[in-house]
Amino acid sequence: MTACLIVIDAQESFRHRPYYRADDVPAWLAAQNALIAGCREAGVPIVRIYHVDGPQEAGNPFAEESGHIRPFTGLADFAADATFVKHRHSALVGTGLDVWLTQQGIRRLIVTGIRTEQCCETTTRHASDLGWQVDYALDATLTFDMVQPDGQPLTASQIRARTATVLDGRFARVRSAAQVLAALPVAQAA
Repeated sequence: MTACLIVIDAQESFRHRPYYRADDVPAWLAAQNALIAGCREAGVPIVRIYHVDGPQEAGNPFAEESGHIRPFTGLADFAADATFVKHRHSALVGTGLDVWLTQQGIRRLIVTGIRTEQCCETTTRHASDLGWQVDYALDATLTFDMVQPDGQPLTASQIRARTATVLDGRFARVRSAAQVLAALPVAQAA
């Protein structure tokens, strides 16, 4: 089965948001970069997704004018097989990604990137509903602490656990980067 690694929103924009914390970044980068290297070695295509939205002005870190729509510092340098810009949570809305995946014969997606519970989870649910099989590489996704509507804190760790619980067996196989890598073919046919 032809697979594809999707690297969602792994961009500098997040460093410029008030909720950004670097605590989990080293572990995420290690898992994300291992998947990039392993997929490249196995001949698995890699797609880069950027998120652009909000006012198109320099003060908005998700605007082109900010200069932050570029790879996250520390992310392995890779030549993407395709790059798409999205303006919604799902990488499959209005980007042409679905067409590209179909044209390439891709049937399995490996979802990674930033944020675990937002764009990564939304893309996973959408892809599953459209018929793709999805491996959700949990440790190769990054998120940040949030505050619940009742004012109680929700840690990044709790968010990851919640995402794994609601996705696994329903919308995706939730795996570690190491588990995804172990299941990759030695080299995919072109």
